[in-house]
Amino acid sequence: MTKASTPPQDASRETLLARLNTAVREASAQGVLISQAVADIMGVSTTDLECLDLILLHGPRTAGDLTRATGLTSGAVTGLIDRLERAGYVARESDPNDRRRVVVRAIPENMAWLMALYDPLQAASEQLYAGYSDAELALIVGFMDRNVEMAQVFIAGLKAREG
Repeated sequence: MTKASTPPQDASRETLLARLNTAVREASAQGVLISQAVADIMGVSTTDLECLDLILLHGPRTAGDLTRATGLTSGAVTGLIDRLERAGYVARESDPNDRRRVVVRAIPENMAWLMALYDPLQAASEQLYAGYSDAELALIVGFMDRNVEMAQVFIAGLKAREG
């Protein structure tokens, strides 16, 4: 494992922006590689794993919610829900607010071993976060929130080009 270098305090804006762009790309690549490694252990695709994570993060979702969140076709989302359901990770249920709709929820008792895979990464993350002040953490959270929004807009633009 290599340790990322910290730019000097007097680094130019150009140097900082170049390093930030590199760091964001490296973090993105590592996220993809982590997802692939976990998905391989689970026996699912990375897309299946990431959709399961969206359900874990945001609670029960409809297939339409997942379609909008991912840009996948409704057929692709139906297939991934089928695979996750067969593997025992999710269940389809009637929406308590609208019995005509179906929501997909994670099955908590089948998530414990999956979450245990992430325990070392979570512990390392918490150790990393401990080195930042509340103000610095707020800045990082704001940056990450805007980065996610930017990525969603980018994905939507790419999907629009396909159509």
